[in-house]
Amino acid sequence: MRNNLNKSLLLSLLSLLLLAACATSPTGRTQLEFFPSNQMAQMGEAAYRQIKQETPASQDPAINRYVHCVAEAVTAVAPPPQSGDQWEVAVFKADQVNAFALPGGYIGIYTGLLSVAENADQLAAVIGHEIGHVIAQHGNARLSTQYATQAGLQLVQILTGTPSSATGQQLMALLGVGAQVGIVLPFSRAQESESDILGLRYMARACFDPRQSIQLWENMMQTGGPQPLEFLSTHPSDQSRIRHLEQSLPKALELYQQALDQGRRPKCKLEKKQ
Repeated sequence: MRNNLNKSLLLSLLSLLLLAACATSPTGRTQLEFFPSNQMAQMGEAAYRQIKQETPASQDPAINRYVHCVAEAVTAVAPPPQSGDQWEVAVFKADQVNAFALPGGYIGIYTGLLSVAENADQLAAVIGHEIGHVIAQHGNARLSTQYATQAGLQLVQILTGTPSSATGQQLMALLGVGAQVGIVLPFSRAQESESDILGLRYMARACFDPRQSIQLWENMMQTGGPQPLEFLSTHPSDQSRIRHLEQSLPKALELYQQALDQGRRPKCKLEKKQ
């Protein structure tokens, strides 16, 4: 009797926790957000400081001016980070084609990205995409989903009553695989697609040509190696991403034209070394 009561209480508490944590993203998606913004900002800052300790900063003044010019133009028209602080940008000297934005407003660009993002418009597409993750609270959603998934699996263990048996262990293994493929990865693909839409809006409002976002991913396709099946990937395939961007272009081009009419065109250009 007491065991059944405990199970009911656990289910009720979990249901209340999930309902309380439900939030709506900037594009209308429903997602979990267990953690307060200030806590996310603290985690973002800690991660940013660690990356800065482990990765050398670029000392090239031309590259730094160029990246900061693009980043400042995009962040000027995007919402501020939830912490209320200003966006902070760092340029890292590394060959990897990568960039990130973290809760709290921290943006990192690796110099290797500039070999694929061939102009300011393409770099703006990357920066817009990355800050879209922060504005949409995707870091919070990922942590919350992982937390809820783990809590859910522990609850299933309690409810099955056979966590140490061979059958129970097999069930937990199947649920673990199912949780990873059926819950975590699809949410990540949805987050990537949402950031593409947000990034397209931000770059267009800053008067960067949104059509260059498609060229960026075509560049990625040419330089990238073999990719996993989209179903088992946390990112959409490049072809899928391009189709999605093409569908979102009409609205972005309207925003771009408005920015052109307002004379907002940023003058960001990477100076070639003599």
